[in-house]
Amino acid sequence: MPESKPLIIEPDQGRKADAVVIILHGLGADGHDFAPLIPALNVLGKPAIRYVLPHAPSRPVTINGGMRMPAWYDILDMNLGRRIDEIQLKASAKQVQGLIDEQRRLGIDSERIIVAGFSQGGAVAYEAALSYPEPLGGLLALSTYFATGDSIELAEANRHLATEVHHGTFDPVVPESLGRAGFERLRALGIPAEYRTYPMAHALCPQQTVDIGNWLGHCLG
Repeated sequence: MPESKPLIIEPDQGRKADAVVIILHGLGADGHDFAPLIPALNVLGKPAIRYVLPHAPSRPVTINGGMRMPAWYDILDMNLGRRIDEIQLKASAKQVQGLIDEQRRLGIDSERIIVAGFSQGGAVAYEAALSYPEPLGGLLALSTYFATGDSIELAEANRHLATEVHHGTFDPVVPESLGRAGFERLRALGIPAEYRTYPMAHALCPQQTVDIGNWLGHCLG
């Protein structure tokens, strides 16, 4: 649950936003973590995108000895695909859905709103996007896992949501096997997901940035 207002980055050249991308950071970071990515995104077709970068609250994290840090939910052990605080995760997803609602009140059509998330933020993005009751523009899952894949109440409106899953083949934090398992669960649910891997660790890479820009342009074109 964000404790402060999200970082908002408006379209360049003073253009009025006609689309929104919400990006959820990973464990121990904050909304500023992905701000440097945005100027590097050469989005195909150049839609006027407003980027919304929320901040997770500070909470104790069990796997880090109970140390408080920005976290969307508690992680109970290193088996990331299973032992997490699902109540906290779903509460964070509800808060993200509140951000979607806010952007709609500001005049953005739901089908021009994309939810993206990295690592822990990606697990929240899965839940927030796929359970949202109105059709969205897309879901981007980066170096993450589908923690609520067996419990999610899939919204009918987003059963065919354009979804892109990216993972590093050398990821020591979230093994690629978890990323692929999430992708396979999406396909089992009938969601038309695409899966891309990159020769990287728990990070982003230049080719991926190009691919993200192209995918955003395709979804928002």
